[in-house]
Amino acid sequence: MNRSELEKRVEELNNLLHTYGRAYYMLDNPVVTDKVYDEHMQELLSIEAENPDLIYPDSPSQRVGGEVLAGFGKVVHAYPMLSLSNAFNAEDLREFDRRVQTAVGDVSYICELKIDGLAISLRYLDGKFVQGSTRGDGTIGEDITANLKTIRTIPLRLNESSTIEVRGEAYMPKKSFVDLNAARDEAGEEPFANPRNAAAGSLRQLNPKMAASRNLAIFVYGIGGDGSAYGQDRHSDSLDHLGVLGFETNKERQRCATIEEVIDYIEKWTKKRSNLNYEIDGIVVKVDRFEEQEQLGFTAKSPKWAIAYKFPAEEVMTKLLAIELSVGRTGVVTPTAILEPVRVAGSTVGRASLHNEDLIKEKDVRIGDTVIIRKAGDIIPEVVAPLVERRTGDEIPFEMPKNCPECDSELVRIEGEVALRCVNPQCPAQMKEAIIHFVSRNAMNIEGVGEKVVDQLYRSSLVHDVSDLYTLTNEQLLALERMGEKSVFNLLSAIEASKTNSLEKMLFGLGIRHVGEKAAAILAEEFGTLDALMKADVDHLLTIHEIGDKVANSITTYFSNEDVVEVLRKLESYGLNMTYKGRSRQDVPTDGPFAGKVVVLTGKLTILSRSEAKERIEALGGKVSGSVSKKTDLVIAGEDAGSKLVKAEELEITVWNEEKLIEALSEKE
Repeated sequence: MNRSELEKRVEELNNLLHTYGRAYYMLDNPVVTDKVYDEHMQELLSIEAENPDLIYPDSPSQRVGGEVLAGFGKVVHAYPMLSLSNAFNAEDLREFDRRVQTAVGDVSYICELKIDGLAISLRYLDGKFVQGSTRGDGTIGEDITANLKTIRTIPLRLNESSTIEVRGEAYMPKKSFVDLNAARDEAGEEPFANPRNAAAGSLRQLNPKMAASRNLAIFVYGIGGDGSAYGQDRHSDSLDHLGVLGFETNKERQRCATIEEVIDYIEKWTKKRSNLNYEIDGIVVKVDRFEEQEQLGFTAKSPKWAIAYKFPAEEVMTKLLAIELSVGRTGVVTPTAILEPVRVAGSTVGRASLHNEDLIKEKDVRIGDTVIIRKAGDIIPEVVAPLVERRTGDEIPFEMPKNCPECDSELVRIEGEVALRCVNPQCPAQMKEAIIHFVSRNAMNIEGVGEKVVDQLYRSSLVHDVSDLYTLTNEQLLALERMGEKSVFNLLSAIEASKTNSLEKMLFGLGIRHVGEKAAAILAEEFGTLDALMKADVDHLLTIHEIGDKVANSITTYFSNEDVVEVLRKLESYGLNMTYKGRSRQDVPTDGPFAGKVVVLTGKLTILSRSEAKERIEALGGKVSGSVSKKTDLVIAGEDAGSKLVKAEELEITVWNEEKLIEALSEKE
């Protein structure tokens, strides 16, 4: 065949194999025999082997996995992948419904099975799969495109030429999990604890061929942003649209008119979950209409229009052998139960939280008791209660010490709190925990400085506070146990790289009481520099809408501490960035056609991409929304604008075409 004929044949084979694969793996309705499929695949592989330039990213041949990867790159999500708040019983669900109805009135819900897998994001450009990533911290994930291509239920090309980002849950079917663990057992390898761990481990393999052998699957559950950007008014409609595009969505979903119907649906699947060929750990409940979702909005971590009902935790019995105390970075002394190891909810547990002294006394937990434990939210082991009837008389009641187990300082209980605290700022445990927090991923993100390394550094008197990290030398680190040249080089490189972080990362890393990630970002955006924040008084801080009395007082108290100021000055002298690298609030325009306006983009833009238009509008003080409502100030209508344009006209909202948008942008930029 000449070149033109080869290209045509490759396209034919790609189209045929995509059609065959979708019918077999997604529709469970094979249209050809395995022999025909294999013959076509072998022909394609033969042509690609001789003509590597004809291997396209969406070729079915890429399902088998390619070369071993050197590592995973980072991917910034176009829309954050937020977590969901949890409900554990019917009353939690009714309370969620009361909050929703108070805010927006009567709504309908869409219920979906909560797949116990790994959340992922998939990007398509002109209908072709171009990138897939993990959830990561919700803002930045890992690029696992090569591994995701091996999942047969992820379409490499869509049925329409759409540019779209979708969210889904990759999982391992129960049969695949059983087969995998049988093979690992035969090979003398440690079996996976549960299908979720197996799926996550498979997708984080650097060898895509290994991922391909694990027989993973996926259910897609939503569109990045919301489906209204693609012409749908409801989440249930967007799921139907995803099916049309070629994605596998979970068919067991159900629309419910009331919260009582939601509860009935949950009761049904609590009983039927064991019949599924995949694991679920709960039910996701969402307000169906996108307009009502937008009205409800978000908290810092989760949408207010959705909640995850978690199935009741598995409970088991074991022996409580001892109670250990640990001191956290804020000085709180926490008791932990040391248990006879026992299997619960898919993993072996040897420790469980006892929270505080009051809880131990309230539950009358004693050393030597037979206790019931469970995993709260299927994650954190906790002691539920002792089995008093099994006591022999040898059990020992527990008494909290009067002094800190680390530094022997007197413990205090702050008014209004149940926890005992060590208030010695030089307490070794607190100082180590403060360093561990400072280097963590969501703070300064210094890879290679984990808990064990921090302990080593502290015991070797190389690090006493966070500023000492920036004085470490190659020679000092090489002298430590289990520290080779490569690990030392990587560690020092990570420390050096952290100097360029934006201010909010350091603010969160400092561990100021009551200042979490969201508050740190708000403060950095408001003040711009560390010096400006340090000079702020309580009255100034309280003018910031999101900052309350407790946070404001905590901040001023923190920066009035001379030891704190000394550490901060050291950090500055070592070259750490002390400024906010994003757009400060005072830099956002307060006038112009977009300032303070809610803008909706609809239809196809021909000059700007949708993301570029959004970025430029927001840079001029506007907020870009996904749906038209009474709060919308302006609609930008491109080609083939649909229901959003109709709604805008019904609500008499100002409508611009793309030319007028560009004219306004050009005037203000």
